[in-house]
Parts: sequence; structure tokens; C-alpha cells
Amino acid sequence: MKKKTGLISEQMSAQRKRLVLLGGMSLALGAAIVGQAALLAESVEKIFVQRASFSSVAVILGILLAVMAARTLLSYGNGRIGLRMAASAKTDMRAALLRKLTRASMPAALRGQTGGKVSVALDAVDEADSYFSQYMPRMMEAAVIPILILVVVFTQHMNSGFIMLVTAPFIPIFMILVGLKTKNKSEEKFAQLAEFSGTFLDSLQGLVSLKLFGRARQHEQEIERSSIGYRDATMDILRIAFTNTFMLESIVMLGIGIVALELALQLLIFKSLSFHTAFLILLLAPEFYSLLKNTGTAFHSGRTSMGAIGKVEEMLAGTRDEGAVNPRREDGGITDGISGADRMITANKPGSDDMSLTRMPPIIELRDVRFRYAPDSFELAVGNISFGPGKHIAIVGKSGSGKTTLMHLIAGLLKPSSGEVLVNGTPLMHYDEDSWFGHVSYITQHPYIFAGTFADNIAIGAGRAVSRDDVVQAAAAAGLAAVASELEHGYDTLVGEGGRGLSGGEKQRLALARAFLKRPAVILFDEPTVGLDLQTERVLQQSIALLASKATMITVAHRLYTIRNADNIMFMGDGTLLGCGRHEELLDCLPEYAEMVDAHRKGGFA
Repeated sequence: MKKKTGLISEQMSAQRKRLVLLGGMSLALGAAIVGQAALLAESVEKIFVQRASFSSVAVILGILLAVMAARTLLSYGNGRIGLRMAASAKTDMRAALLRKLTRASMPAALRGQTGGKVSVALDAVDEADSYFSQYMPRMMEAAVIPILILVVVFTQHMNSGFIMLVTAPFIPIFMILVGLKTKNKSEEKFAQLAEFSGTFLDSLQGLVSLKLFGRARQHEQEIERSSIGYRDATMDILRIAFTNTFMLESIVMLGIGIVALELALQLLIFKSLSFHTAFLILLLAPEFYSLLKNTGTAFHSGRTSMGAIGKVEEMLAGTRDEGAVNPRREDGGITDGISGADRMITANKPGSDDMSLTRMPPIIELRDVRFRYAPDSFELAVGNISFGPGKHIAIVGKSGSGKTTLMHLIAGLLKPSSGEVLVNGTPLMHYDEDSWFGHVSYITQHPYIFAGTFADNIAIGAGRAVSRDDVVQAAAAAGLAAVASELEHGYDTLVGEGGRGLSGGEKQRLALARAFLKRPAVILFDEPTVGLDLQTERVLQQSIALLASKATMITVAHRLYTIRNADNIMFMGDGTLLGCGRHEELLDCLPEYAEMVDAHRKGGFA
């Protein structure tokens, strides 16, 4: 509850001026309501009781019309202020979510389903609208206008004032009881919506695979189950809303009835009350209870919105991962191009001298690095090792031995559970994240291609504005010049989302072109040539060699010739670094490595 209050109070603090204006307009609206009732009572008494001529009450009727117009405008003004508060709050919350998501660490970015995150950023934030556009204006009105009406009623007839004062608390008490139930149901509703959105988006993205493996029907049933769960949660909230409306109407009718009965007794039997006073109170009583009733309805909407705001707050809290280095992602993989490439990396460790990393390849050291994804899960353990600048480091081992995890630790995509990764003698976690990743490129086996032009997809790698000549030069260096010339509109040809229309080799070369634009100091490869034809593989190998000539290259290696050419080979086995050295050294002193090399030769992966 404290977190929710914090987020709401933060938004309210940012809109303090609007709240003050809302309070002033609510006070003016209360005066207009009382004035309208008083003028209407005066007009009715003069016309129907005193039998006055129309001309004698024309001024009163004119003022009454003006007050009614003012009341309408003030009500409209309160609504407009509420809408502006809601629009501003939603913009701020979406901006905060976007900032948190883009700054999230690798574990935080991988946590949860994409559809669920989209649902919170879109649907939950939209649902928060009611809190600011309806709940806050109604609550402000309820805090001012009923008190003003009660003061007027007490001055006119104390008995009616006491009746209204005693019956009024039943409405907020009922509101609180219903609101608590609504909040819980609202949180359940958004949990169901997030599950439904995540399941639906996952199934949609993998529809081709589902059809190929005959699992489409099963996922269709899973989507149906999630949809029904969301429907049931929504219907539960509507059921509470209908019950809330019925009970509030009953309380309002009962309150007005008691006041009307008491006025009738005083006016007709005891004759202790004038018609003007009785009629004025009879006009103000429905206004009094109607305000409280509308507040109850707004309270229900507000509690529903608080459930949505709670989901937003959970997501904001869940994406925090202080102290970890956070990659910029394109689609669930590490990005090939990251901004900030021209800035220096500055150490932030208190009390230490400023350290900087220039374009030159850095010295990378590992000091007793250990890492676990979870307490009882696979553990990676590496001793002390150092790599000189500009070296080619190959990480090899069986599947599941920890190769990719080790590369992510070296790159700063994961934070060690213990030990340190040092760059030029400074712990990597002390470097500014954006600047560090401005010096790193990561090329996977399946780089993501955005829906857009061929040139735009290459330019992403620069992290800055680049000219068409820069793009063309990078494409030529990556062996893409011939590909671009064959496209219908050259570099302006639109490519589909995910790279539809491009072959696997063309996607790899496009990823390399991004890296050529960036000119990184550290290059990470997840053996991007695996699965390609020999001609494409040769082109890529030439481009990789050119790109890596002025950078430190770290490769998760699968090809034997890649391993042979490495300056340093790290051989992993079940999460442990079993050996480190050149190809010939490991062949002589590490039997496991010799067995792996022999298996590669027999399998034809030389």
C-alpha cells in the first residue's frame, strides 16, 4: 500500500496547481448549487404561495438562469481539469515505465512475458485514468460541497441537518467496504489480463513453429482459458459495481425520504416551518445525497484504478536492478548497436581516480568470477585470467557448459555473484553503462531486423546520425554492396519485421555492417557463420577478420578453424574453466579438449 500511495502522491504533487484550482472551482460549484436552490425556492414561493405577478419575479428568474449556467460551466470545468490530470499522469507513468524498461539489466529484461509488459504499459495505465479524471474531482467536490450544504441546512432547520448528518456516513462506510473488495478484484483482473496478453503474443510470434509441430490447437485452448479467466475477473468487478449502485440508490432514497417525512410533519402538522424553508431544504437534500452517491461510484472506479496503478508500480519496482550493467536490447537479444559510442567511460567508484577507456581495445581481467541464475541452479566458476588488448578469445565446450554465460559476464551483460570483471584495471560494474556499451558490439546467430529500410537497419549500429556514404561504406565492408544493388530500391528497400525477405547470411552481414559503423573496441560473436553455405561463410569470415583487426574479439566458437586461429581458448566444462591457452597447448595438456577436437574432425567441422 505504501508503494501505491507513493506513486499516487508523486503524481498529485506534480499537479498541485490543478488540485488547488479544482478545490476553488468545487467551492464555487457548491455556492452555485446552494444559490440555485435558494433562488428556485424563492421563485416558487412568490409565484405559487404569494401569487405575485411574473414581472415581479423576472429578475429572480434571470439570476436563477445565470446561476444554473454558472453551475453547468463549473461542473464542465471540473471535468476538464480531471481529464487533464489523467492525461498528464498517464504520460508520466508511461514515460517512467519506458525509462525503467530501457535501463533494465539482462535478467530484468528477460523476466516475464513481453505481452504482459505491453499490457501493463498500455491497458493498466489507461485504466488508471478513472482515478484522476473521476475519482479526484468527485472526492474534491465531496470534501467541500456537502459540508457547505450541511451548514446552510443547519442554519435553516436543525432537525433536518441532524438527519442528514446521521444518515450520510452510511454511504462512505459502504463505499469503503465495497472498495476493498473492488481493489482485490481489480488486481486479479489485471493479473489475468497480463497472463492473457503474454500467452496471446507468445503464440502469435511463434505461430509458424506451433503449426509445424502440431501444437497450434493446444495453444488455442490455452488462449481460450486465459481469455475466460480475464472475462470472469471482469464480470466479478461489474457484479460489485451493480451491487454498489443498488445499495447507494437505496441509501439515498431512504435518506431523502426521512428528510421529506420530517419536513412534512413540521410543515403540515406542527406548522413550525415556513414553505420557503421546507422547500429549500427539500431541494438541497437530493443534491447532498446525490453528491455522496456520485462520490461512491467514483470511489469504486478509483479503487479499480488503484489496482491498475499497483500493477504499474510493481513493474517499476521489478525492473530495478541497481548496480548491474544493463544492455540495450532490440528484441530479446543483445543489441548490435548501442548509443553513446563517442563518450569516454568514467569510473564512478568513490575515492578512486577517474579512469577512461578510449577506442583502443581494453585489457580484460577475470578475478575468481562466480555466477548463479538462482540459488539452486547451475553455477559458473572461473579463476583468475587476463586478456591483452586486441586478442581473439574463443570460448568452447559442450552445450550447457556455461559458454554464453561466461561471455555475458565478460561483456558486462550479467553481474557476477562474486568476484570481479576488470577493464583496464577498474571493475566493470563501476563504469558508466551507456558509455561502456558504446564500445561493445554483440553479433548473434539471429540478429534482429526491424521493419524499415535497408539503410535504416544498418544505421542503427552507429547510435548517432550518419550519412548515406557512411552506411554504404559499412555495407561494402560487410560484403553487402552486391546485395543492396540487387534490391528493388537499393538501400531504400523496405525489409519486413524480423528481416522477412532477407536470407540468414544477409541478416548476418547486415549485423556486421552495423558493427563497422560503430567501430567497437570489444566484439562479441556467437559463431554467426554456423549453418551458412560455404561461399557466404567465407565472405563473413573475411569481414569478421577486418572488423576484429582493431578490437578485442570474444567468440563462442563451434568451428574448429575458429578455435585454431584464437589467441586464447577458454575450455568450459559443467560451468568450470577447465583450461585456458592456445590450441596446441590445450591439445597437449587437456585430454577433454583433445577429445572435443577429435570429435569435430570426425564430424566434418574442421
